[in-house]
Amino acid sequence: MSRIVDHPFLVFAVSVVALWLSAYVGDFISKQVLPLRKGERDYFGVILTASLTLLALIIGFSFAMAISRYDQRKAYEEAEANAIGTEYVRVDLFPAADAARVRELLRKYLDQRLLFYETRDEHRLAEIEASTAQLQGDLWSTVQRVAAAQPTPLAALTVSGMNDVLNSEGYTQAAWWNRIPIAAWALMAAIAVSCSLLLGYAAPETDVLLFLVLPIILAIPLFLIADIDSPRGGVIRVLPHNLERLAHSLNVR
Repeated sequence: MSRIVDHPFLVFAVSVVALWLSAYVGDFISKQVLPLRKGERDYFGVILTASLTLLALIIGFSFAMAISRYDQRKAYEEAEANAIGTEYVRVDLFPAADAARVRELLRKYLDQRLLFYETRDEHRLAEIEASTAQLQGDLWSTVQRVAAAQPTPLAALTVSGMNDVLNSEGYTQAAWWNRIPIAAWALMAAIAVSCSLLLGYAAPETDVLLFLVLPIILAIPLFLIADIDSPRGGVIRVLPHNLERLAHSLNVR
């Protein structure tokens, strides 16, 4: 399931088919195995209504979780751009040759951070992460060497800024890993299938249109949740506007 939720359109297709088949299974049970007696129909309607209400609540909570994680990714993108831009200015406190070296590394680092947001290829992402780690090591070793040679408050300020740059990348990565738990997806799927099954069981007659309406209605919010929650696989993605603006100002691209 962890692979499915990374592809929102696949979530939509699987949801429609699974829920549509569930409705037909419920209809088959009602007609062939365990018919619903007249005296039970009102009581069964209460159960169906309660199940749909529970499903709506769970979908609403999951949607709120996805939105909060999306907002978190946006906030960390902004924080990362601010950290890189601030450190780019602070390196003026270093000697000219060392400042030029750090600026060059920061421009390369910024380019890799933009690629991190833009790429969808897992193999390409692994290369970007390796390059980012290498640049982080080079940046830290450079500022550490200069600060050790000149242990002044100004050097310490620059080192602190570089620490913010490196930490911001870690916070961003953690935010991209912070997804809706698979257990929550499994719970939503189980309740959605149960509701569709109950709908088919309660239907007085087989109705193709009726059995298709609920699956489509339920598949749309599931698609939207998966889309927002997936950093790379969805249509709704965090665009690195702040990093792009910084790259433009530094003539990185």
